Amino acid sequence: MGPRRRRRKPETPKRRSASPPRGTPRREASLGSSSRQHSRRRIRWIKEIKNLQKSTDLLIRRYPFSRLAREICMKFTRGVDFSWQAQALLALQEAAEAFLVHLFEDAYLLSLHAGRVTLFPKDVQLARRIRGIEEGLG
Repeated sequence: MGPRRRRRKPETPKRRSASPPRGTPRREASLGSSSRQHSRRRIRWIKEIKNLQKSTDLLIRRYPFSRLAREICMKFTRGVDFSWQAQALLALQEAAEAFLVHLFEDAYLLSLHAGRVTLFPKDVQLARRIRGIEEGLG
């Protein structure tokens, strides 16, 4: 006969004492740990931003961008399928990414001017409106 095992009692749920009403947010017991996590996230974001600013590689993957370019081309040529050179797609992707980066820079400056850190769609719309048709937004 093997050793006898004791049976455990089923655990009863512990009662909460003086819990806040349902709609109110709870505060954590130690505020130091959450601020440490926030600072770590912030440091990680800053490192990622610096790495992206140093690099010159494209941010959008090549194959999804080429599919998008071909799809748009099909719409404008009424179903005629054109063949694309790889260098032509790369040049188009370079131009598109440069345009988007510049647009987001301008929109972020507008959000800072409004006293915000968060970029809103209205900032991008205002940046496009200020640029006008000459900047390729026709």
